[in-house]
Amino acid sequence: MTERFGRRGRQLVLMFYAVAMLGSVAMVVGPALNDRSINAEPGRALATVTGTDWLRTTVEYRDEDGIYHSPPTGLLYPTGLGEGQRVWVAYAKSDPDLVKVEGRQWTLAIIPALSVAFLATVLAALLWWAVDHSTRRATRSPKVRPE
Repeated sequence: MTERFGRRGRQLVLMFYAVAMLGSVAMVVGPALNDRSINAEPGRALATVTGTDWLRTTVEYRDEDGIYHSPPTGLLYPTGLGEGQRVWVAYAKSDPDLVKVEGRQWTLAIIPALSVAFLATVLAALLWWAVDHSTRRATRSPKVRPE
């Protein structure tokens, strides 16, 4: 029973670690693909920040055809922006909801991705040690006392 717990525990830790590493890679690949889409057919506009919260920063801008857009998913790379602020944005003409602060690149995602990977590595190592420690202690044979 203890061996089974140890094996399943290690498998669970490895699965957690693999998902965390996949998430870290996606944190960089996703923004790189978004930037590639924007750079393939770029548009430029002056946007007004209409809202900021912990989940997203929303903007409103008018594209080159005079159509107003307010992307429901918010703005890419919104760090440091406040409500009412006006900022230049770059957007994909083929998808005007894909919009980022002009001049900011996907490379801004590298540091957060590395921090997630580091934290996941530390946490996985601690969990691996805990599983190993608990199974080792349970499988030790009791010492026989001489009489």
